[in-house]
Amino acid sequence: MPVPDALSLHRVHRLDHLKAMRAFEATARHLSFSKAARELCVTQGALSHHVAMLEAALGAKLFLRYHRAIELTPKGELLFRSLREAFDLIEDGVNRVSGNSGAQTLRIKLPPTFAIRWLIPKLAKLHGAEPHLDVQITTSHRTVDFIREDTDVAIYSGVQPPAGLISKRLFGEVLTPVCSPEFMAASSPLSRPADLTGCTLLCSLHRPLDWPLWLAAVNVTGIDGNSGLKFENSSLAYQAAIDKLGIALAQIALVADDLKVGRLVQPFTTTVATDNAYFIVYPSRSRNRPNVRAFEEWLLSECGAARIEAVPPGREAGGVTRSK
Repeated sequence: MPVPDALSLHRVHRLDHLKAMRAFEATARHLSFSKAARELCVTQGALSHHVAMLEAALGAKLFLRYHRAIELTPKGELLFRSLREAFDLIEDGVNRVSGNSGAQTLRIKLPPTFAIRWLIPKLAKLHGAEPHLDVQITTSHRTVDFIREDTDVAIYSGVQPPAGLISKRLFGEVLTPVCSPEFMAASSPLSRPADLTGCTLLCSLHRPLDWPLWLAAVNVTGIDGNSGLKFENSSLAYQAAIDKLGIALAQIALVADDLKVGRLVQPFTTTVATDNAYFIVYPSRSRNRPNVRAFEEWLLSECGAARIEAVPPGREAGGVTRSK
């Protein structure tokens, strides 16, 4: 049997380390040896061997192993984030060279109500403007972790976007009560905020401060803003308002179409701005990806065309605007 030369041994050694790094990255992403093994189509024993080999080569412990769980050590977290970015860049480069259609897949994560009430109704326009994009949508109120999640771009709701990400402000939050025309007619008189006494308020469990903020801004006391019908998110509360169940406190930008066609009406002209806003966010490594750039340009154009910033940026939270 021929003896392998030094170069051949070096190549095998390097390949083994690449396999070990891939095994480690998958395990760190899932925080599970079994799930990582299934993803990579190897046995759990082989995967554990690769991870142990990498730990030995680095002289560092990458995982804390418990009876039924594992977690990353600080050094493991550092290596995981570096490898995740590196593998993303490699995949992006391969897709660009090969012309793989996967390079045009756009994975978006955003809050449920923003998805249902704002983005999804505009997907036909997005497809018309960017027909090459294969859009995949997931919804969550949790802040996206671009290292662990297969997400290209996210919509973030809050006072300030997360640090370390590229972000662009889309629009702020402006609150106003809304109800169906039929509910308003049946609840007469409903001409001033104090008339809400006795009305059924529709509340989002995810936004318990909205009604108290609005009621305080219009100097209405004696009404518990969270005593009405409660829903998991604002989108359900808005639908309940359309179905004549009561009055919801809505973000104007997210019910603009309903107000335009008359499914909902504003019983009062008073609006209140919060400190929150919506931002598009993505990691710096995605800055030059064509799919991210195309979506960002379309999104900013849509926000500008809609003119949905009812209260200027910089207005204090609870700032009140009354139409004349």
